[in-house]
Amino acid sequence: MTSEKSRVSKRIGAIAESATLAVDAKAKALKAAGRPVIGFGAGEPDFATPDYIVQAAIAACNDPAMHRYTPAAGLPALREAIAVKTQRDSGYAIDASQVLVTNGGKQALYNAFATLLDPGDEVLLQAPYWTTYPESIQLAGGVPVVVMTDETSGYLATVEQLEAARTERTKVLVFVSPSNPTGAVYPPELVKAIGQWAVEHGIWVVTDEIYEHLIYGGAQFSSMPTLVPELANTCVIVNGVAKTYAMTGWRVGWMIGPNDIIKAATNLQSHATSNVANVSQVAAIAAVSGDLSAVDQMKVAFDRRRRLMVSMLNDIDGVSCPEPFGAFYAYPSVKELLGKDIAGKSASTSQELSALLLDEVEVAVVPGEAFGTPGFLRLSYALSDEDLIEGVSRMAKYLGQAK
Repeated sequence: MTSEKSRVSKRIGAIAESATLAVDAKAKALKAAGRPVIGFGAGEPDFATPDYIVQAAIAACNDPAMHRYTPAAGLPALREAIAVKTQRDSGYAIDASQVLVTNGGKQALYNAFATLLDPGDEVLLQAPYWTTYPESIQLAGGVPVVVMTDETSGYLATVEQLEAARTERTKVLVFVSPSNPTGAVYPPELVKAIGQWAVEHGIWVVTDEIYEHLIYGGAQFSSMPTLVPELANTCVIVNGVAKTYAMTGWRVGWMIGPNDIIKAATNLQSHATSNVANVSQVAAIAAVSGDLSAVDQMKVAFDRRRRLMVSMLNDIDGVSCPEPFGAFYAYPSVKELLGKDIAGKSASTSQELSALLLDEVEVAVVPGEAFGTPGFLRLSYALSDEDLIEGVSRMAKYLGQAK
C-alpha cells in the first residue's frame, strides 16, 4: 500500500502567510463586527489616490485599445515613463527596454529571484526584513542568509557584517532603504561602500526602492547603482506606485535591470500573468509622469505622525523606539516587557504581546517574529492622527501596568 501523498506541494506548503496582511485582515474583520479596533498593521497610505490619476484610469476604461491584451513587459508608454522617472528621481539613466512592469512590487521581487537564483544559491538578507523577502527567495530555490541588525545601530548593517555572512554560495544581496519594517535609511556613504563591496565580490544586488520618496528629518535617499555605476550590470531595482501615490490596490510595480535579466523575467511573466491590467498601467503613466505634489502633501502628515508616534511610544516604560527616517513605520523594542505581569497576564514573546494588545485593548500591531527579530513590534503611522493617538494611548495605559 502506498502512503497518501500530500495534497499541497512541499514547495507551496512551506510558504508562510503574510503576517502583515493577516493582522490587517483580522483587524478589519473585528471592525466590521462592531469592535473599536485600531489597526497599525497595514503598510498602506490612508489617502485616496490623487484625482488626476483616477481620471486617467476612467479615460482608459473608455478606450477599446485598453480592452485587449498588451505586451507582457508592459505598455511601451509606461516603460518609457518609468525610465524617465528613474532618471528624474534618482539620476540613474536607463532605457525603456530595461523595464518590466509587474503586478505590484511583490511580483517584481519574485520575478527577480526566480530569474537570478538556482537551487542552493544564497541570498544575504538583513533583519528585520519585510515578510515577503524570505518566502519569495525560498520559492525561487534560494537560501536566505540572515544578517541581524537591531535598535543599537539604527537597524543598519555594516560591510563587515555582510562580509562575515558571505560564502562561496552567496549570489545576491537584498538591499532596502528606506526600510520596511524599521524605517531605517542608509546614509549615502554606507550605500556606496556596500555597493562597492558587492561589485568587488561579484554579488548581485536586488534593491527595493519603493519608499524612495518617503524620507524625513534631513535623511537622504540614495540609489545604489547611481552611486556605484559599475554595479549596473549586476543590479535589479524593484519599485512601484503603491506607496508614493497611495495606489496599493492598483497593483503596478516594476523591475529594472540588465537587458538579459529583463528579457528572461519577461518570458517568465508571459506564462505566469501576461500583462498587468491596462487600466492600472494607464493610471501609473499619469502617476509617474506627474509631479510629486501629492506625495509632498502626504509626507507632511506622515512626518507629523512619525514624530508623534515615536514620542508617545518612548514615553512607555519598557519600550524603546529609534527614530525612523523613512517609509511610514515605527519599530520599537518591547523586550523589557516580556515576561512581566501586565494586568494579571504576561507575554513571553512579542507575538504573545501583540495578541494581548488585540484581545485586551483592541489594538492591532505586527509582532517582530514576522520580520525575523522577536522582541519588537511594527506599527504603521499611515492612519489618521486621531486613530494614532487613541491606539498608542490604549497601549500606554495597558502596558503601563507592567511590573
